[in-house]
Amino acid sequence: MSSKGARKQTYFGKLIDLLNKYNQILIVGADNVGSNHMQAIRRSLRGKAEILMGKNTMIRKAIKGQLEKNHGLESILSWVKGNVGFVFTSADLKEVRDSIANNKLCAPARVGSISPCDVFLPAGNTSLDPSQTNFMQALNIATRINKGTIEIINQVHLIKKGEKVGSSEATLLQKLDIKPFFYGLLPLKVYKEGSVFDPSVLDISDEDVLHKFSFGIRQLAALSLQINVPTIAAVPHYFASAYKNILAISIATDYTFERAEKIKTLLNDPEAMAAAVAAAAAASAPAASSSSAPAAAAAAPKEEKKAPKEEPKEEEDEGEGGFGDLFG
Repeated sequence: MSSKGARKQTYFGKLIDLLNKYNQILIVGADNVGSNHMQAIRRSLRGKAEILMGKNTMIRKAIKGQLEKNHGLESILSWVKGNVGFVFTSADLKEVRDSIANNKLCAPARVGSISPCDVFLPAGNTSLDPSQTNFMQALNIATRINKGTIEIINQVHLIKKGEKVGSSEATLLQKLDIKPFFYGLLPLKVYKEGSVFDPSVLDISDEDVLHKFSFGIRQLAALSLQINVPTIAAVPHYFASAYKNILAISIATDYTFERAEKIKTLLNDPEAMAAAVAAAAAASAPAASSSSAPAAAAAAPKEEKKAPKEEPKEEEDEGEGGFGDLFG
């Protein structure tokens, strides 16, 4: 076997071993990443991930040979195009993604390269001598001479994202000693257990998922109550409403039960009611406004005497709070 064939065989063996060892892969773009920069990235990921680059034809061939064992790998094939590489890891994907994304080097704008971002020249002094005025005018950049140097009057959008860098733009940026581009491995897609998704999904936290799920449950419960179609989401609301109705009947009649006795006692004792209202207000108010609690407590007895119609509100509050003990 020739040395070239031996190298291919070694590469196939390494790739297959990594595919069998890991079920998480970051597919990354490697445009404009030099060998020294790649070594620095490898060192930063040591112990957390392994990087493998190679020819796309060899990668596809190795993956196709493993499809019988792992059908999920087929979802990777469509993304093996261009200058890409694989980052294999068992660590937290978000941590590895962030480590890769943050490991970048600044670079000058080279003629003919595609700009990965918008490039702006800020207004202000450039330190260029007045002999460069014609060069600025050729690029339609408004300037003036200030203290013997060229000053850019307004901010200039020199290069747009996705455009090719022209020779004039590259020369000007070089004269101004501006390196506008940052290059490194660019996370393109994430493969995990047979699925391929965008790296932005890694930014979704457990709290975000819980918030969305809770919102959906609340919407389902509201719809269920509105159209009067019972669902599991609406069951707590049905029980709470039934409890409030029973409590209202108990207060209006001689029928009673343990939680109703507490409410009736408060309704028959304005001072106890005022103390309960003050305590509830103090517990719910922010710490900064805790000084206003005494005033609320002092005002509560007067409000109770003037407006006995507030009793149903207390029934509701106490009813919801006592729901857990109704069937205890």
